[in-house]
This record gives sequence, structure tokens and C-alpha cells, in this order.
Amino acid sequence: MEALRKHQGVVMPLDRTNVDTDAIIPKQYLKSVKRTGFGPNLFDDWRYLTPGKLGDDHSQREKNMDFVMNRARYGDASILLARDNFGCGSSREHAVWALMQAGFRAVVAPSFAEIFYDNALRNGLAAVVLSAEVVNELFERAEAREGYSLDINLERMQVRDDKDGWSFEIDDDRRDALMRGLDPIGLTLEHADEIRRYEERRRAEAAWLFDGA
Repeated sequence: MEALRKHQGVVMPLDRTNVDTDAIIPKQYLKSVKRTGFGPNLFDDWRYLTPGKLGDDHSQREKNMDFVMNRARYGDASILLARDNFGCGSSREHAVWALMQAGFRAVVAPSFAEIFYDNALRNGLAAVVLSAEVVNELFERAEAREGYSLDINLERMQVRDDKDGWSFEIDDDRRDALMRGLDPIGLTLEHADEIRRYEERRRAEAAWLFDGA
């Protein structure tokens, strides 16, 4: 996965609580056997006025211009500002893929569903927890100023705009993996030499376990 140490980007405010994973990426798109192509279906039921299905040409569907993602001022947004319990519902990893493939590198919210939070960090999406009071203030600033942006610094564990800064917390191991661009497989492969030596020793110590292998 792509390493993430710092990110500066335009903020898109999604003023809804309890946004579940079926709202983030509806179930009909989970039939795909690929890990790509989910971006056009992010927030599909809110984003379009016409129903969609896997394989549709989404450029031909009628958009809901009242939905925040379809407003021109947020066309380049890469930081999603959300409310409490973002990512609740099912554990589908596709929700994180859809956000990232639509251009988002971070989500800022007062709280996240636990599995979504874990999936986000394992896939290179920063999930930043700030207090409800701070998030309220960020919503006001994002809605008042076109092009409002934030700078997220994982090294300093800080979020800043052009006026103020706010600290956040993240587990050291998760932060290190995110900053180095290592998912669980990548972290395991860092110990490839040790794993190989162990396997060779076990094969020598208990050859009968490997008969026919």
C-alpha cells in the first residue's frame, strides 16, 4: 500500500451520523472479484438519482446535485469530514477501497466503527479521531470557505488548517505501518528471512512432517 506520512487536501463535509458501509458502497457492487473500480460507486444511493448496478456506465446516470460530493467546490476533495460512528454496519473492506479510489486519503470524525477503523489503517486510509467540538468547528469552516483544506501530519499526530492545530492519537504500531506503507502482509514479509530459517530448521528436526511436501 502507499505510505502516508503527511497529507494536505481539500475537505468535503458529510453532515450525517451513523454512515454505514452499505451507504459507502452498496451491496450490489460487492459482486466484483476485483479490488479496483469502486470509486464511481462511493455513496452511490446518495450520489445518483437513478438506481445503478455492477457494470453500468455511471457517467450516464443522473446525479443528485444536492448531494455534497456532486458540488463543484468539492471536486478535488481528498479529506472527508464526517460525524459520529462513521463506517458502521458490515465489515466490508470495499468501503475503504471505494473511498480511496474516489480520491480520499483521510477521514476525520469524532468516532468510527471499530472494524472500519481497522480496515482503513490496514489499507492506507488515515482515520483521524477528533472531539465532537472540534469536528463541529471544522464543519463550520469547511462550509463557510470554498477550498477549505487541512494538513494531516502523522509524524506529529496533528491536524492543522491555516489558523489552528489539533492533536490526535493513534496506536504506535498502526501509525508506523501506515507511515511506511506496510499492510499486514508487508509487515509479515519483513520477517521473511526468520520465517525461512525456522522452516528449514523444522524440516531438519522433523523431516517426517514434510514427507511428500
